[in-house]
Parts: sequence; structure tokens; C-alpha cells
Amino acid sequence: MSAPNRVPLSVLDLATVREGHGSADALRGTIEIAKTADELGYARFWVAEHHNMPAVASTTPPVLIGAVAANTRDIRVGSGGVMLPNHMPFVVAEQFALLEALYPDRIDLGIGRAPGTDQATAAALRGVSPYLTVEQFPDHLQTVMALLGDVRGSAPARLSATPAAETFPEIWILGSSTYGAQLAATLGLPFCYAYHFAMSSDVDSAARLYRNGFQPSARFPEPHLMVSASVLAAETTEEAQYLAGPSRIMALSLRTGRLGPMVSPETAATRQLSDMDRAVLDSLPGTQYAGTADEVVAGLDTLVERTGASELILAGAVYDPATRKDSLARIAKVWGL
Repeated sequence: MSAPNRVPLSVLDLATVREGHGSADALRGTIEIAKTADELGYARFWVAEHHNMPAVASTTPPVLIGAVAANTRDIRVGSGGVMLPNHMPFVVAEQFALLEALYPDRIDLGIGRAPGTDQATAAALRGVSPYLTVEQFPDHLQTVMALLGDVRGSAPARLSATPAAETFPEIWILGSSTYGAQLAATLGLPFCYAYHFAMSSDVDSAARLYRNGFQPSARFPEPHLMVSASVLAAETTEEAQYLAGPSRIMALSLRTGRLGPMVSPETAATRQLSDMDRAVLDSLPGTQYAGTADEVVAGLDTLVERTGASELILAGAVYDPATRKDSLARIAKVWGL
């Protein structure tokens, strides 16, 4: 049997707000998790964009990226991602050009086209502007690319995201369907597939379409596919499953519209659930790989073999940041970071 292909590992974080704590605690926890990931040798640390969600403090990736980058040394820091239909392209380009100037060769701009929220909140973000629509996503993406140094893009005349750029952030396309895979392939950009949303997904089709359709670009002569997975490693399988309980309740709350802060493992274990809730939970991944580090790594090895991923990014909402730090350390040791 051949040795596993141990690709680089990265980290995705939501700045999870837990019951009994505030947003400031969540943001401090994210910074502490990022520092641990940096020390352990993870490749990237990305923060998501979500709005109007009681359990998620990561509403404004550029602000949080700046705080994370200031408190880490080597790890790349970026967005997983900026939901471009919520923002004017020039504003996004300026924000990330400034971050890149502050932290050269460490900034990633992951871009998605989903709203990152419900439709009412998306409308509040976008106002009445007819310019901010999903239909304009490809054009807006290429505008951002041009403003950030990609000569293939097109930007309005006389606009510059920064007066004297020396380096540019790395642009990624994010997606949970084949659309993003094909767009990233056409533009010769790296692609991150959000497999942690659900295990029954288009990951295989997306990976195949991305690789087969990839058009080399100056910065990326070869395709670079990153796949996300939700993981939690602990001392025993039973402990990991117990600690993963809050992520299942969080997934249930998102599907049923009963939003709130993340509950504790104790609360999750004793939560009274209806038959309908249990049926919904049976269809949700919660934490996809929860077990000992060896068990989690075995699952990740299979995912790399299945998708041909060049990199994995580890999601995993947990109640206590200390739990996440311990999980990342266990996985790093077995993975060989």
C-alpha cells in the first residue's frame, strides 16, 4: 500500500459565539486559534463572512483578517470568503490591497457569490443598488482581479486599488457547486470547494470539472484544488462525538430557523428533540469527521485520494476555543506538519 499523499492543511474559522459569552470573546478565541495554527505549521487561516447570525461574529472579514495577521507570523490569512454580491468591487479591492501592503505575501482573497445570510439581510446590505446582484458576479470578479494586478481583468479607467502596489493578494474562487469550479478553471484561479456544507454533494463532479477545464494563468500554471471538511479530534472517539454535539445543534438551528448562540456540549447532550428534529439531524453532517486523531486523519486521507485535492482546509465549530486548539494540535501531529 502506498503512503498517503499528505497535502498542506489549512484552517477555516467562524468566530463562533457561544452561550454565556459575547462577540468579543468569540473574536479573541479566533485570534488564539489562529496563533495556534501558525505555531503548528498550518498553511492558511481563513475567516468566513456571515451576517445577522447570533452564533457567528465573523461579519467583516477584512477587519478580522487584519487582527489575525497582526497576531501571527508565518501563516497566510484570508477570507473564506468575501461574498462579492454584498460589496462594491472597488471597495473589496481597496481593502485587500491595504491588507497586502501591511502583510506582504500573506493575504488571500477568497471570493464567493452566495449572500452569506438570508435574503432580507442581503437586501439590507445591498440597499437598492441594481449594481449588486448575483448575475453580475463574473464581471465584478474580473474587476477585482484587474484592480489587484491581474491584467486579464477589466477595471474602470483611472481607478487604482492602491497607489504603489509591490505585491498582490492571492485570489481564490469559493463554491459549493460546479458553477464555481468551472469559473475558477476558466480564469486559471485556485478553487476551494465547500465540502463541509454536506457530505452528499457535488465534490466529485466539481473536482473533475475544475481539473479538466483548467486554463493556466501566469500565477497558477497548474490547477490548485482545496477541499474543506468539518473535523474534531479528541483523546477518544466518544469524547469527540460528545464535543461535536454543539455543531449538530447549530446545523439544526440553521435548517429550522431557530437561531441562537452555540450551546455547550452538556446542553447539546440533554437537548429535547422532536421526531422532526431528529429526522433533520440524521441528514446533517454536523462535524463530518469526529474521533481520535488517527480516525480523523484516515478520513482526510480518503478525502484527498477521492478528490485529488492539493490542499485541505479544516472547518469545525466547537463550543470552547481550547477544544479547537487541542483538535488542531492532535491532527497536526498525526498528519506530520
